[in-house]
Amino acid sequence: MVHTIYIEEAISEHPRVQDICDRFPKAVRIPCGRYGEVFNRRSQNFRLQKQWPALILANKHDHFVLGTPEGYGIGSSRNYYFSHMLNCPYDCRYCFLQGMYQSAHYVLFVNYEDFQFEVDRIVNIENDTCFFTGYDCDSLAFESVTSFTADFLPLFQKNSAALFELRTKSVNLKPLLAHPPLPNVIVAYSLTPARIGEQYEDKAPPLRRRIEAIKQLQDYGWPVGLRFDPIIFNSGYREDYTRLYEEVFSVVDVQQLHSASMGPFRLPKAVHETVVKLYPKEKLFAAAAYSHGGMISYQEEIESDMLKFCEAELLKRIPADKYFPCRYG
Repeated sequence: MVHTIYIEEAISEHPRVQDICDRFPKAVRIPCGRYGEVFNRRSQNFRLQKQWPALILANKHDHFVLGTPEGYGIGSSRNYYFSHMLNCPYDCRYCFLQGMYQSAHYVLFVNYEDFQFEVDRIVNIENDTCFFTGYDCDSLAFESVTSFTADFLPLFQKNSAALFELRTKSVNLKPLLAHPPLPNVIVAYSLTPARIGEQYEDKAPPLRRRIEAIKQLQDYGWPVGLRFDPIIFNSGYREDYTRLYEEVFSVVDVQQLHSASMGPFRLPKAVHETVVKLYPKEKLFAAAAYSHGGMISYQEEIESDMLKFCEAELLKRIPADKYFPCRYG
């Protein structure tokens, strides 16, 4: 799984670094000063690196927890996100990460305690908070290496007044099934129609396995969120999304559902330009070529029609108070 590990020299003796290295005794270890020397190098080949990504173990120095974009949330008045990791083992064609970073290598910030200290600080001075993770990575997919979820569940067990969302496509449920369910921790699954997943979600678990994981989590007692984001256009989207809802809600217990959200496909203009260079013949990006205030998306009429249809179908199946449209950007 990991063949090369870059390690910042200043943290080479960190217990988390030592633990990870012990799990991969055959991996080549390369020291570096700061992770940016490797991760931010120019003229890197993202597509080539994605085939054999290295792991970079680093120390984050500041900006541990950040505010979310305006309009983003699932009901709390104050919303934050943090990223213990950069990049994802899945290779979803529509994902902004492939145009955000020059490198496909994984960066893991091992100083979890600094993130946890900042969460504690915010919770102690603010009420009605929610913390999101899984946007610059997948919250669960790399758990066997990072132990991130296992390390952070006690933090939110202690801070029970704050919500914590783990965004994922992973079916690695081991850390969640090994811990008593927490009512303030939401396991939020990104879901797309099966046909879209087969086309654009390389290496990610198929829809069927994600639905099975959701059922297993609900049966165990974990709050679950459904994230239909981004909504992807094709000529048969009405049939695709109707079928998606039928598959999901034939299994999901709506009474136990924490929330559902939906958002359009959008990329920052600079990210879109980078991704188009990676996939110049990809029809997905050719369809989304209209600028909305610095963001690239579908033509307004197409986007509006899609969202109206998908929202109407979703609200036939869930109460309106569990629906949180995502309109940031």
